[in-house]
Amino acid sequence: MTVIAMLRQALRGWIPGPLVRDTALAVGLLAVCLPVNNPVATVRTVAAALPDGGWGGAAVTWGWWTGTALALAGVALRRRWPLPMLVVCALATAVHLALMVMPMVVDLAVVVLLGTVAARCRRRVSLAALSGLLLVVAVWCLTDERLGRPINGLPTFSVEVMHHVGPDGRDGGGVVSRAESSNTWSPLAVLGSVLFAAWAVGSGTRTRREYVRQLHARAADLERERDQRAALAVAAERGRISRELHDVVAHGLSLMVIQAQGADAALDNRPADTRSALRTIVKTGRDSLADMRRVLAALGEVDDAWHPQPGLAQLPSLLTRVRRAGTPVRLRVDGTPVELPSAVDLSGYRIVQEALTNVMKHADAGASADVVICYSNTELRIEVSDDGQGTNATDGGAIGVDAGGNGLRGMDHRVTLLGGRLSAGPGPDGGFVVRARLPIEERDE
Repeated sequence: MTVIAMLRQALRGWIPGPLVRDTALAVGLLAVCLPVNNPVATVRTVAAALPDGGWGGAAVTWGWWTGTALALAGVALRRRWPLPMLVVCALATAVHLALMVMPMVVDLAVVVLLGTVAARCRRRVSLAALSGLLLVVAVWCLTDERLGRPINGLPTFSVEVMHHVGPDGRDGGGVVSRAESSNTWSPLAVLGSVLFAAWAVGSGTRTRREYVRQLHARAADLERERDQRAALAVAAERGRISRELHDVVAHGLSLMVIQAQGADAALDNRPADTRSALRTIVKTGRDSLADMRRVLAALGEVDDAWHPQPGLAQLPSLLTRVRRAGTPVRLRVDGTPVELPSAVDLSGYRIVQEALTNVMKHADAGASADVVICYSNTELRIEVSDDGQGTNATDGGAIGVDAGGNGLRGMDHRVTLLGGRLSAGPGPDGGFVVRARLPIEERDE
């Protein structure tokens, strides 16, 4: 853990929870209200001015402090129940105004709660709350104006004009003409502006929080997509390695089994042939191990990844090994050999290797094979056929690749990845034929 992370965790432990912070805000409102508005003296003055004596004054005092307690409780619980606490604070402020007490700092609880509702509730709900408060304020202000009861505590503009007039009526004399005018701000304009500002601030906070949440969700989606791509890449690499291992192991083991069977048959009568077969087994095993090490190098398990991958240029050595195993093979190349993309070159070699492996495994004794490689500007065509009486897959007419074993499926997967086509099935004159067409980039003549 880094030092910054440790400091961040320590600071997070010192930061109080939402309830503690909201309670501190409520206490702060009351602490500011006491010296600024002096509510004790103000409420006492309003209570003493009532004509009905002590009972009315006590009701004003208890009513104002009860409303104040409800407003402060609403501020403290605003995050847990924002909409109900807004109603509580609105009722508390209405009680204060009904008692003819001027607006004080604690009445800002309605403003705080409206901003909280706008920040934490849906826009439709917050707009409804704002509209309801504006409607209540409008009705209250119009009622007070009709009854001639102005709301105390609002700002007032005072203008005084003094004009000096002489005895003859000209300016500059000693008689002063004085005109005074005062205008109290409209309560509806003041309170409506404050409420709308609180709603705008809360709505902006909600918008920013939603934007940040979308950014976090987008980042999580991108991270999940990256993990999925990595998993797909791992699966594709595993499939490639499994195909390479199958091609290498299946071909090498097939040659070794055939040579071992021949050595066993010639052990008593032809010792020289037995010795030759054993040497072929040793060489085939070494070649297969070398190929396997090249495949495993992709996983970082060995250090000889610099060995080149086999290609069509190594077909003569492959056919030589097959001939030594006892299967005659003829090679024909049509067209001019050109430099192929590494993926096409490797896949072409593996297709020929797997097809010859199937010939040795499934064709009857004495069968021979023909390999035809045809180069063109747009594609590479490969055909491997034999004249045996066995079959590489199911009997009958032309077969689908899925009907064969792992070798045919591996060939089909290689061809599909390169955008080519593969067909495998009995030939018209017997035997079995594998045809593959691999697209290559078109070259200028």
